[in-house]
Amino acid sequence: MAETVAPAVAEPARPGSTRRERTGWYFYDWANSAFQTTVITVFLSGFLTGVAKLAAGCRLEDKCESGYVYPLGIKVAVGSYFPYLISLSVLLTVFVLPVIGAIADRSVHKKRLLAAAAFTGAGATVAMAFVTGNRYLLGGALFLVANISFGAAIVVYNSFLPQLGGPDDRDAISSRGWAIGYLGGGLLLAINLVVFTVLSDGSAAGDLDLARWCIVSAGVWWAAFTLLPLRWLREHPTAAALHGGGNVLTDGFRQLGRTLREIKAYPLTLFFLLAFLVFNDGIQTVITLASQYGTEELGLERSTLIVTILVVQFLAFGGALALGALARRIGAWKTVLLSLVLWTGVIIAAFRLPAEAPLPFMVLGGCIGLVLGGSQALSRSLFSQLIPAGKEGEYYGFYEISDKGTSWLGPLAFGLVFQLTSSYRVGLVSLLIFFVVGFALLAAVPIRRAIVAAGNTPPRVL
Repeated sequence: MAETVAPAVAEPARPGSTRRERTGWYFYDWANSAFQTTVITVFLSGFLTGVAKLAAGCRLEDKCESGYVYPLGIKVAVGSYFPYLISLSVLLTVFVLPVIGAIADRSVHKKRLLAAAAFTGAGATVAMAFVTGNRYLLGGALFLVANISFGAAIVVYNSFLPQLGGPDDRDAISSRGWAIGYLGGGLLLAINLVVFTVLSDGSAAGDLDLARWCIVSAGVWWAAFTLLPLRWLREHPTAAALHGGGNVLTDGFRQLGRTLREIKAYPLTLFFLLAFLVFNDGIQTVITLASQYGTEELGLERSTLIVTILVVQFLAFGGALALGALARRIGAWKTVLLSLVLWTGVIIAAFRLPAEAPLPFMVLGGCIGLVLGGSQALSRSLFSQLIPAGKEGEYYGFYEISDKGTSWLGPLAFGLVFQLTSSYRVGLVSLLIFFVVGFALLAAVPIRRAIVAAGNTPPRVL
């Protein structure tokens, strides 16, 4: 299956980086995207909430508004269990990712670190098969392990990017990886949704069982396709890794401490991270709350939301490649700025969507897909230009924190505005601030000077 979707576009050669190696790197995006789409986006929330309902003594068909579970003796409403797990995993991730990045930079066996993180996450996902009955604590613990491992593997995976291509090649490489990821995640999700629809008997208990096996399938997919990058990628140890000679773990902690003290020497890199934090929070919030907006404000059926999710996934494949091609002509920095303008248009269009009209919602989902993959892929490749040589893992650890660790800001703003206005439409418009401020901050970064300040050679166009 892998060979049928490998990019056929000719790529510029780079000493030490082969087409086979880059294709292997692309396919880790193909592997791990199944967890993001099938597990996080569609099935896990309802599954763990259903298990928590059973633990609270409620029927699956009920809202269970007065039901509670008691993890570690703490009283938690059934409906709050999964959001609290998300928050806890984000908190733990903030501490774990920079350490993983520092260790990756000090290790001559970075592929082993990628394998350990990926197989741990995939194994925890497959182990959801044992979350039956009222085992909500087991389900929560497995999710924490899987989600933290997912983030750790992404840090190691991203740290390979600067070694796979020169300054003028990374935008295309990053865009292809992101595109392949959306295609893989969308394909497994489509298969699972077909299976779910065909096998569902309409009962809540039956749907809960089907959701569990769809989650398990994502873990199997993640583990199986991780074998490709582990086989085709090559090690690119840093100078510190080659001449370290000490304990990788303790050296990694010491190096992280030094980097935290020295990072102020790269204020423009930090400024870019701030801009990314702001506009990416807006992107993540739109993705997270689109389903709620569609059901609660627009009154759309679940089938409409499912089709829209698939539209987003598959159009994001083309969108990532298209914006990657545009970046080769006008530069990644300008292309990301353009994408933020398009995101602003998406928010305004979403505010004006008519209720109970599936087609306009799907069309808007297609627009999100076209701009989504490119804005994320090019932000990743642009950041690679701002990293001091030999510290890719650490800096991508900080980058991933900016991606995941502050993803509560947008939902908080949306929730506060809704609480004050009782309007999902006004709450959605409040997200414009993230794109407007993010655009202003990114536009203020003197990107060529920032790249030079990090000790790197700027690409031909920015």
